[in-house]
Amino acid sequence: MELLISSISGVVALVSAIIISISILKKDQGNERMKKIAKAIQDGALAFLLEEYKTMYLWVAVFALIIALSISPYASLFFVIGTVFSTLSGFFGMTVATRSSVRTTQAATKTTGEALFIAFSGGSVMGLIVVGLGVIGSLLSYLITVKFIPQLSPLVAITAYSIGASFVALFARVGGGIYTKAADVGADLVGKVEAGIPEDDPRNPAVIADNVGDNVGDIAGMGADLYESYVGSITAAIILGVFVLGESTSSFVYTIVGFGILSSIIGIISSLIASKMNVAPQKALNFGSIVANILAMVVFFVFSLKYQNGLNYFAAIVSGLIVGLLIGFITQYYTSEKPVKEVAKSASVGGAATTILSGMAVGMESSFLPLLLIAIVIIIAYKFSGLFGIALAGLGMLSTLGVSLSVDAYGPIADNAGGIAEMSNLPHTVREKTDVLDALGNTTAAMGKGFAIGSAALTALALFSSYIQTMKMGSLDIISPYTISGMFIGTSLPFLFSALAIVAVSRTAGNMVEEVRRQFREISGLILGKADPDYKTCVAISTKGALRNMVLPSLIAIVSPFVGFIVLGAMGKDFTGGLLAGALLSGVILAIYMANAGAVWDNAKKYIEQGNYGGKGSEAHRASVVGDTVGDPLKDTAGPSINILIKLMTTISLLFGPYLVKFFK
Repeated sequence: MELLISSISGVVALVSAIIISISILKKDQGNERMKKIAKAIQDGALAFLLEEYKTMYLWVAVFALIIALSISPYASLFFVIGTVFSTLSGFFGMTVATRSSVRTTQAATKTTGEALFIAFSGGSVMGLIVVGLGVIGSLLSYLITVKFIPQLSPLVAITAYSIGASFVALFARVGGGIYTKAADVGADLVGKVEAGIPEDDPRNPAVIADNVGDNVGDIAGMGADLYESYVGSITAAIILGVFVLGESTSSFVYTIVGFGILSSIIGIISSLIASKMNVAPQKALNFGSIVANILAMVVFFVFSLKYQNGLNYFAAIVSGLIVGLLIGFITQYYTSEKPVKEVAKSASVGGAATTILSGMAVGMESSFLPLLLIAIVIIIAYKFSGLFGIALAGLGMLSTLGVSLSVDAYGPIADNAGGIAEMSNLPHTVREKTDVLDALGNTTAAMGKGFAIGSAALTALALFSSYIQTMKMGSLDIISPYTISGMFIGTSLPFLFSALAIVAVSRTAGNMVEEVRRQFREISGLILGKADPDYKTCVAISTKGALRNMVLPSLIAIVSPFVGFIVLGAMGKDFTGGLLAGALLSGVILAIYMANAGAVWDNAKKYIEQGNYGGKGSEAHRASVVGDTVGDPLKDTAGPSINILIKLMTTISLLFGPYLVKFFK
């Protein structure tokens, strides 16, 4: 009965996504020019995804073969299923999003509430698909193994499935992030700063690539990212629960997940109703989140009463849920309110240098409180339910992911809607309405990243504890030279990974800047609006740059867990333990810093564009654009990819560790 609740909730989520998708497609797309621009964005996004998947699935095939030969062909099968489900979540979510944007633009010709309704509807499709496919895939992997494959542990099956999800997420986040930020940086530096034309101006050759990037990076990439986070939190909770308390905990975990999904669906409906009633956008989105979280806590409490230690489990779950919300509110503060105004003021007083310095300071400062809260929730959860409690806290953070991801995914749709309005030469009032939604989307995206990073810390810690248990180490000896060496190298890996991702954006953006300048220089009448730019060349530059540069950073996560065993033999388990601990600690801090610094630079730019400190075209605006371009690869490429890095390293170590220690001893 309990597993039935989980499976039904997953099916209901998928059916709801289909119903919402159909209702979106029935909405008006506007005039022919709007349809043409939207079609170009849709085609560009689809073309990139297909090329990205071709490259990625070559590596999927190689890794699947390694799993089949070293562990089990069945484990390899579940790994492939994990990659397929993750791919589908990003693909379908992005497909609906690219069709929602133009309809949001048309709705903005009427009211802000109508535009919010369509944009949030598009985002909710992503949220519902991710949680629906996430729980169904994990549950099927577990049940199929129990019923039909007795020679394979169900824990190995769900770990392989989780690695598949992480594998796709890393390629999607890095590849999509390189694409979107290279296009964004190129479009802004030449279009806004040098040519002095508005954002999303149709004269800018990089404008289509920029809008395509919003979808492949901030929709498809983000969907795969949070799909991985969701599946990872379920996997960690089940593995530690079985290790510590026995098989019965798996039913508890899946049922909690199921109730979280149903609560999210009700929260989504609440936000949609609020937007229809023309409630202010921030309040409408917050309303759904509040409804979902309160309902989830009530249901979790009632359900937990059935178990002997249920109230302890409930306390661990709720501690994670509450801390997740607090991290979200802290992120919201640091990426809006007073910090944004201070960074904007720095742009007006000292130019680009002080803009960058003030944004860096905000990012660094913003990492302290979330880390403090994570430390507190670890202690609280452990006190109530031991290591299993830590995993439950991570699960609690993501229990209402359906609604929080819907809020997150709506932002890029609103951003694209503004671009379509600008390129279609619609009245300025339309762009003003979409800009309101877009500015809110930047904050919700930063909050979503905060949630993802916080849950990643707890999930990675739970998976790390599972690694210690699986390797029968008892505990990690931190004064061992092998462990300390691993910690030093592990601490440096997120920095090396981030450097490769940022350099990739920088190189590709450099090529984009040169191309945009060339077109402005060589295409007669382009800057006067008397000639059309060559959009396809800019799209090709972003595509080639992303595909060429996404593999090397991704290989760090895949290869690093094997190095210790290959070099040190049986002692590699201590080295790998230190490697995972070091990567976890530095990765979480670095990810929060980059996400929040990038967001505050972006919002400071938007604050100036609203008419403050001289508005668009002023020296302060030029400085803020430079700050924003520095922050773009931090917040949308390297930063959000780090939480995938630390979890993929841990799950690979967890799956292969017992086999490697025997093989290399």
